[in-house]
Amino acid sequence: MGSWGTLWPALLSLAGVVLGAGGSLFGQYLVSRVSTRQLEIQESAAHRAELKSAILKFLSIASQVEKAALTPPRAGDSAAGPVIGQLVDDMWLAQAEIDLSARSEHLRGAAYRYAARLAEAGSGGMADTSALRRPQVQFFDAAYDDMWPGRRRAAGDSRTPR
Repeated sequence: MGSWGTLWPALLSLAGVVLGAGGSLFGQYLVSRVSTRQLEIQESAAHRAELKSAILKFLSIASQVEKAALTPPRAGDSAAGPVIGQLVDDMWLAQAEIDLSARSEHLRGAAYRYAARLAEAGSGGMADTSALRRPQVQFFDAAYDDMWPGRRRAAGDSRTPR
């Protein structure tokens, strides 16, 4: 019985060391998980900011193309063609920015289809804006889905079948 008297404190200290090491390892695991999640959140926010900037640039140019394409030329205004041509070129560059920063192929395709329709309107192949609305709505829906994947849209938001 005398050996248990000296062995018991040693076993308790060994159990304390094992529990402490296990607790320390578990704590490090939790910290690692939290750090990884914070990094994912920061990267996602940076992606959204970059994509938002590209989308806003594209939409700014797209609205100029639409306005220029659908405004009847004034008599004697020979500069309208080159202006629209430059706007269409700028729009394709802005679309390429979206192409580079988008995560999903769905957004890339929607941006391309919308830009192609606008380019068609810019070349005089479209009489009204109704043909632009469907590609525009699909572009907005795809942009939302790419910026906030998995998040549902609020009631009343536009959704079109894909």
